[in-house]
Amino acid sequence: MPESEDFLQYERLVEEALRGVMRKALDLVAREGLVGEHYFHITFRTDHPGVDIPASLRREFPLEMPIILQNAFWDLEVGEIGFSVSLSFNRVQQRLTVPFDAITIFQDPPASFRLQFQADDDDSDSEMPDGGAADTPLALEKSHREDILAALQAGDNENSGDDEEKSGKVVTLDRFRNK
Repeated sequence: MPESEDFLQYERLVEEALRGVMRKALDLVAREGLVGEHYFHITFRTDHPGVDIPASLRREFPLEMPIILQNAFWDLEVGEIGFSVSLSFNRVQQRLTVPFDAITIFQDPPASFRLQFQADDDDSDSEMPDGGAADTPLALEKSHREDILAALQAGDNENSGDDEEKSGKVVTLDRFRNK
C-alpha cells in the first residue's frame, strides 16, 4: 500500500474515537452511577495483555468473557487505558482489570447502543498478502465505518460561518447502530 494512503490510518482514528466514547460512558457511570434503565454488556478477550482476572475465571473463559454492569458491581475505576471493577461470581466478589483494547463488544441494550471491536493485540501494521493491514481493528462493520467517515467529512464542510447562520447537517449514531 502506498505510504500516503496509510499515513493517517483513518480506521485506527475512528476506532480510537469510538473507544473514547466507551471510556467516557464508563467514566460517567463510575462518577454518577447508572441512571434509569441503562446497563452495560461488555465482552473482552481474556488472553489480551493487561487483562487481570482471577485464575478460576481465566480457566472458565480462556479466550473471551462477557460481563454485565447493572446492579451488582462495585468500585468501578476508569483510567486512560482501561477500567477495573469488582463483580460477584458465585457470591464471591472478585476484581477484574480490563484494558480498553481488550474489549470486543460494548453495548447499552436499553439505549440500543452497540460498538463492536476487534481486540487490538499490538500496534503493528504488518501487511497481509492481499495488500490490507493485518490485525486492523474493526470499529464497526466496514460499511458503517465508511458511512461514519463520509458523514463526518460532509459535516466538516458544512460547519463554516457564524454560529447563528449554521445549518449544518447533524450526524447521529442511530443509523450506524446494529439493530
